[in-house]
Amino acid sequence: MFARLSALVLGHRRAVLWVAVLLALVGGASSATLFDDVKGGGFTNPGAESGQAADVLAERFGQQDPNVVLLVHAPGGVDEPAARAAGSALAERLAAEDGVSGVLSYWTAGGGAGPLRSADGERALILATVAGDETEAGRRLAALRPDYEGNADGLEVAVGGPAMINHEVGELSERDVIKGETIAFPVMLVVLVLIFGSLVAASLPLVTGLITILVSLGLLWAMAQLTDVSVLAVNVVTLLGLGLAVDYSLLMVNRYREELRAGQDSATAIRVMMGSAGRTVLFSAVTVAVTLAGLAWFPLLALRSIAYSGIAVAVLTALTTLTVLPALLAVLGPRFESGRVLRRRATARQEQEQDAENGFWHRLASLVMRRPVPFATLGTLFLLLLGLPFLSLNMGALDERALPTSSAGRQVAEVMRAEFDSGEAGAVRIVLPEGAPEADLATYAAGLSAHPDAARVDAPTGSYAQGTQVAEAGPQHAALTAADGSGAAALSVVPAPGEQTRAEQLVRDIRSGAAAEAPSAILVGGQAAVALDGIAAITDRLPVAALTLGLAMVVLLFLLTGSVLLPFIAMLLSALGLTATFGALVWGFQDGHLAGLLGFTATGTINGTVPVLLFAVAFGLGMDYQVFLLSRIREEYERGGDPRAAVALGLERIGRIVTAAAAVLSIVFLAFLISDISFMKAMGIGLPLAVLMDATLIRGALLPAAMRLGGRAIWWLPAPLRRVHDRYGLHDADPAGPPAARPAEPARSGRAS
Repeated sequence: MFARLSALVLGHRRAVLWVAVLLALVGGASSATLFDDVKGGGFTNPGAESGQAADVLAERFGQQDPNVVLLVHAPGGVDEPAARAAGSALAERLAAEDGVSGVLSYWTAGGGAGPLRSADGERALILATVAGDETEAGRRLAALRPDYEGNADGLEVAVGGPAMINHEVGELSERDVIKGETIAFPVMLVVLVLIFGSLVAASLPLVTGLITILVSLGLLWAMAQLTDVSVLAVNVVTLLGLGLAVDYSLLMVNRYREELRAGQDSATAIRVMMGSAGRTVLFSAVTVAVTLAGLAWFPLLALRSIAYSGIAVAVLTALTTLTVLPALLAVLGPRFESGRVLRRRATARQEQEQDAENGFWHRLASLVMRRPVPFATLGTLFLLLLGLPFLSLNMGALDERALPTSSAGRQVAEVMRAEFDSGEAGAVRIVLPEGAPEADLATYAAGLSAHPDAARVDAPTGSYAQGTQVAEAGPQHAALTAADGSGAAALSVVPAPGEQTRAEQLVRDIRSGAAAEAPSAILVGGQAAVALDGIAAITDRLPVAALTLGLAMVVLLFLLTGSVLLPFIAMLLSALGLTATFGALVWGFQDGHLAGLLGFTATGTINGTVPVLLFAVAFGLGMDYQVFLLSRIREEYERGGDPRAAVALGLERIGRIVTAAAAVLSIVFLAFLISDISFMKAMGIGLPLAVLMDATLIRGALLPAAMRLGGRAIWWLPAPLRRVHDRYGLHDADPAGPPAARPAEPARSGRAS
């Protein structure tokens, strides 16, 4: 296949480049409206119990949870006649807007009860529901916001609520993509010039990356026309596509330079590059795609859409690298070294490269393999020590504190948290689809109101607090009986003031029956229930996702290495490196030690999608580098048959370029740090740390130590599996000459050398 692809590219090099440019232009043009088609939010599980409760409330009761809050400030007090008149008029105007329902204000709710009034009497709330999903509600709110925000009739109005927060997350994500790429490209160019020494060679990975990004954006636009795609997928996928394109280009160009310096002409060097590094690139892309496919197990839109788009972009990046880059090299030929800005003594450099035993990575691997036990022990203990904070991981839901302090949604939420005693907007909604007798509903509501985390319970029979009825049934309570005549009933439990954890514990106790015994089957919804169901969607699916991912990786690495043991060793080492990354994540973001430096608010939790997304991307990239290294070690082992020499030579041949690739990729992901969203900053720290950990400590010490301890047994392969690998495995094809004979496998009872 690679021989035919090489012939195609070499024979039609300019046509390949023109097609790539055309596709990039089409992709860039079509993606101009991409952010109008992607979805905001994506952190909830619509199929969970909270989603079912919301569906019943909408269908039978004509109700939805409020997703918009108008925070009204009256300097003279909200009970002044002028403020009452202006506030009532504001609520009536909002209720008359298309797509807005369920408007409830302090003034229309009867003022004196004060649930929507601040403690100092200067602020009041207007709650409403904007129809549509998270994206539609956010866009509708963005259109309404200019008409309501600001000063009017002596009132100062600010707009907030869940719809506002989700809309701002989408807006910031769009800005982050542009800012991230603007910063990443020039910094990467400088680093690539330092690596290659010439402007032309350094520009090749960036050209490949730019084409990849533009085509990827067009692909995302096409996917958004067919299915829902989260706005966060655009951030992750564009930077991932750029990083992988640069990684793969570095590997390919490095092999091309090796062949040129070995005396091959440009065409032959390209064929060898495609038959060796090209195969590794394709296999690596499949590995990354399979890793990201593990995200499809989770029902959250943000993770599923990253899975689908990430798979497509990983494969697309490989295809671009295997066509555009060889075509560029074929057109340039030896001129790809033009524009040299760093001088070097070519003869000395070539002699050093040819004398691999004097190279840094060869010496390091030899040192480690002379003392494998101490290096393996110390390296493992170091990573485990860094990973200790991970034991206290506390996953939480996205809230306003993920946004910057300048965010309107955050400012409104913080005022509500500090100055309002009631949690009306975050009420827990209980639906009894089969209904119940009034006496049983009253008993149930009274029992719920006695819960220490409940401030008030509204039921069809009235309002309850601290175990007793405090208000008779009125017009507002009639809305808690189904409008369709089915007899279904609903209760609204207002949580006591405090942290979100109190509302979440209330949901748990209601569902378990610990708060009170329900008279019939119930569905529990509301913001706290949605948050809990989102976390449960992650934790419940995590074992299945991890198991399938592990099995897929074992199979893929077996096909690459032809070894039974190496896949398990590689996976274990990658997982060990990730424990250190997760430990740093908990220490820096959950515990807040990096809050002052990076400018975010620590909440004592980490958004539940971050560890899962970080695991998938970082594990995939870690295995990416394992593929680079193990492929070259396997090549050296097949050439010489000495397992120790294969490790040292393989590490020396690929070490410098993998280090460079890790450095460049880290720069790409550090662009996440410029984001104003805290969980994106967490990705900006976690991903570079994972990449660098895998490219240095894991590759330089733990892997050579493990392979030395395994000796020849590392390459043991029983006859049935040998036949499978001979037929389906990855075998480098060197057009410059036939491959060396495969070394004999060690006897099963033989001692490892």
